[in-house]
Amino acid sequence: MARGKGFDVTRQPGFTTVALLCFVMLYLPIVLLVVFSFNDSTSVAEWGGFSLRWYQSALENERVQEATIRSVIIATAASILATGAAVGAALATTRTRPWRGQTVVFAIVNQPLMVPEIVTAVALLIFFAMIKVATGYTGLWYLIIAHTAFCIPFAFLPIRARLQGMDLTLEQAAADLYATPWQAFRRVTLPQLWPGILAGAMLAFVISLDDVVITEFVKSAGQDTLPTYMLGQLRRVVTPEINAISTALLAVSVLLVMAFFFLSRSRK
Repeated sequence: MARGKGFDVTRQPGFTTVALLCFVMLYLPIVLLVVFSFNDSTSVAEWGGFSLRWYQSALENERVQEATIRSVIIATAASILATGAAVGAALATTRTRPWRGQTVVFAIVNQPLMVPEIVTAVALLIFFAMIKVATGYTGLWYLIIAHTAFCIPFAFLPIRARLQGMDLTLEQAAADLYATPWQAFRRVTLPQLWPGILAGAMLAFVISLDDVVITEFVKSAGQDTLPTYMLGQLRRVVTPEINAISTALLAVSVLLVMAFFFLSRSRK
C-alpha cells in the first residue's frame, strides 16, 4: 500500500503567488527608499532627477555627525561588553557538566528575545530613573548598559552554536598534556571560537546601531543616536536627507549581516 505524502505547504495552490506578493510588499518600500535617496527634488514622492545632494547634505549636517559618532560609540562599547558576557555564558552552558538551574540561566540570558522590547525599555527607564535621581549622573553609560543587556542574547546564540559544533577532542588532549583550563581555552578553544565571537559581536553591533525603542526611553537630553534623530526629523519635516541616512544605515547593516553569515557558517 502506497504511503501518503505528508503535508507540504510549498505544493499548495497559490503558494508561489502569495510568497512573491509578500516579498514585493516587504522589499518594495526599501527599494523605493534607496531610489529616492538619490532624488534631486525636495519631495520624497516626486522624482526630480538623479543627484547626490542629500548625501552631501547629511555629511555636512553637524547634528547627523554627532548622532552618528554617538551611535558608533554606544554600539561598539555595547557589542564588546555583550560579547564578553556572551562568551562566559556560552562556556558555562556548554563546557560544564549539567547543573541545577542551567535551563533557568539559559532562559534569563535569552529574556530580551522573549519579552517585548517596549517592556524592557520601560523597565530600564524606571530603573535608571531611580539611579539618576540618586546620583545625578546622566551620561552615556545608561545607554551603553541598556544596549549591552539587550544585545547579549544576540551575541550568545552564535557563540553557543559555535561551541556546540566544536570537537572536544583537542581540548581533552590539551588537558591530558597537563594544560590548565585557562591554557586550554587560550590555545585551543579560543582560536576555534573566534569566528563565532566575531559573528556575535557584529550581530550585537548591528542590533545596537539600529535600536530605537530602548534608546528613546533611556536617553537623556542631547543624547540622540542616528535612529532617534531620524525619528525626530520624521515628526517635523520629511526630506530626502532622511532617505539618504536610511540608505547609508541600511548598507552598513547589510554588510555586517553578510559578514555575520559567512563567519557563522560551519567550517570543516
